[in-house]
Amino acid sequence: MLTREDALDSISVNVENANLRKHMFATEAIMRALAKRLGEDEETWGLTGLLHDIDVELTEGDKASHSVLGADLARELGASEEMAQAILKHNETHGLKPTTKLEKALICADPLTGLITAAALVLPDKKLAKLEAASVLKRYKEKGFAAGANRELIAGCSELGLSLEEFIALGLGAMQGIAGELGL
Repeated sequence: MLTREDALDSISVNVENANLRKHMFATEAIMRALAKRLGEDEETWGLTGLLHDIDVELTEGDKASHSVLGADLARELGASEEMAQAILKHNETHGLKPTTKLEKALICADPLTGLITAAALVLPDKKLAKLEAASVLKRYKEKGFAAGANRELIAGCSELGLSLEEFIALGLGAMQGIAGELGL
């Protein structure tokens, strides 16, 4: 059975970029918060978020390989097939439609981390503590702001029964809870 310690060990071997690691930690935090909110398994959801980009550096930006290798690495670590499928499907390049709550959650949580991080970094103190959900929502509506944070994917939170406002507040709260780890 996969443990967080196993996941962190693999990340230390496979992910050198500190910002990528922070993104993975932020995704884990949001996924855990979503699981709690939706009555799902927090460990499964959190570890799926933590491992979702384990292969980014290994695939060297090759979108066709990204998440295929990640799903395989997760399986090797002891992740369930449900977790591996969520990791695989989070890369829209493959054209695989999400069908489970876990898959849908990962797809909308992944880009939310970038939007929230960017919204914090434009604050004078660059800290999550001062950031408010309303400010993130305002930034969400600015198409040029954090353009890499796919708004359509974030809006997929509606498939989980959450409004955009609820999802942003939940994600921000989750990231604020690990702000020290994120350096924000």
